Amino acid sequence: METEAIPTTRLILLPLLVEHAEEMAEVLSDPDLHTFIGGAPSSPEALRSRYERLVAGSPDPTVSWCNWVIQLRDQGHLAGTVQATVTATADDHGSGHGHGHGYGTEYGHGCVAEIAWVVGTPWQRRGIASEAARGLVSWLETQPVQAVIAHIHPDHHASAAVATAAGLVPTSHRHEGETRWQRTTRRVSSP
Repeated sequence: METEAIPTTRLILLPLLVEHAEEMAEVLSDPDLHTFIGGAPSSPEALRSRYERLVAGSPDPTVSWCNWVIQLRDQGHLAGTVQATVTATADDHGSGHGHGHGYGTEYGHGCVAEIAWVVGTPWQRRGIASEAARGLVSWLETQPVQAVIAHIHPDHHASAAVATAAGLVPTSHRHEGETRWQRTTRRVSSP
């Protein structure tokens, strides 16, 4: 699955490039951004190395790594990232095992996109994450995606609000202490 620029009202989601690492290291430099996801801010060098791996793509042919930076249209500055890990479901390959991604036949024919987002602290509380997530989900609905999911810590109320704005709803599924949020796309799957 190839990424492309996704325009929204105030933003442009630009396909991730290694060259974004230096600016993104500054955008993501607040340690508070890691409260729920763990880890610590990355140096520009570490982020460049990570972006090289992401841009190269998944070594698993049933998985697509789709990554974008969030650019503010009016200022041209980067403000965060959105991503979708798109995985072919078991029915697409007849294995019945979900290729180790835990989706099995739960979603039927098509792909499952697990999405995530992060917006730098200076740009939070402006609806940027919600607008970016809505743009990403809208784009995913034009792809062979059966369901969109996100895993959100139950105490991360801001991310829950973003997921709600993108049309996802919480489920009873838990993974590593996080709640699975889900949206079934309108795309009709074909056998």
